[in-house]
Amino acid sequence: MRSDARLLLVDKNVVERLLVPDDVIAAVREAFELHSRRHGRVFPVVREKLSTGGVFGIKSGDVGSQGLLGFKAAGFWPGNRSAGGEAHQATVLLFDPASGRPLCVIDGNAITTARTAAAGAIGLSLLSRQDSAVATVFGTGNQARAQLEFALQARPALRKVHYVSSDRAPRLEFEAGLAGRIELICTEDANAAVRQSDLVITATTGGKPLFEAGALRAGTHLNCVGADTRGKRELPDGALDTARVVADDLDQARGLGELQWMPQTPAVEIGDLLTGKIPLRRDPGDITVFDMTGLALQDLTVARLVYRKAVEQDLGTSVAWPW
Repeated sequence: MRSDARLLLVDKNVVERLLVPDDVIAAVREAFELHSRRHGRVFPVVREKLSTGGVFGIKSGDVGSQGLLGFKAAGFWPGNRSAGGEAHQATVLLFDPASGRPLCVIDGNAITTARTAAAGAIGLSLLSRQDSAVATVFGTGNQARAQLEFALQARPALRKVHYVSSDRAPRLEFEAGLAGRIELICTEDANAAVRQSDLVITATTGGKPLFEAGALRAGTHLNCVGADTRGKRELPDGALDTARVVADDLDQARGLGELQWMPQTPAVEIGDLLTGKIPLRRDPGDITVFDMTGLALQDLTVARLVYRKAVEQDLGTSVAWPW
């Protein structure tokens, strides 16, 4: 009954409890495959700078055949750090597509971190060499750490990771929990680290190129996370010239991702590789790039996973929401 309708609120602690890595990877893979088959729609992205110094965005979409409809409102507020808060903020809402009424409100920070890292793991599994042993990670925040955690799962041969912080100083909080699992080296010379690496993960705020294109060696794979807004970039000029480039969404990547700087670059979508619409080709000496701008469908499939688990386990806070 309309008067008995309820809205489920799922906070960050519950979300983090419910996000099992293998389940998240499966949900993100489903999102990419839905996108490839055009069974899911991605609506135009809103991404705007605010007078407060923040950036606000909305990613939305639906999967009509599955009754899945929703959006993520998210952005970046660097001033939060001075108050001890997280600069990235996100909230996901799922709706009943038949009536338009909201079903749940979910803290989106953990969802964003996990679904992006899961996408990175899928990219590594498809595009990087199985014997990849050395990586360089740019960034030391939540996303950089999550990308590394998922990379260790996707490429168990990894034994050494160079990491590059914004001021080139060690980050004990980034290293925490990784001791004994892998050799971690805080490096001051980004180019030297890249020259030694089979994998390069860029997970910064996307303010400028992070290394020189000449540092890339044959056979390297790059997961690029930080360029998600007009004007952002992490790769230097020349990095895409000879690379095999894969994007989560070509239109989005050419507008917001690394491909905005070379939109004419030949590229394919990762969903088309997963569904077999485009054959996967990678020679051992190829440099490959996964340009990750983040699909609304990723947010929706992972949010649905959280919503279903929360309902099954009677978690979250249910409030009256009559309509």
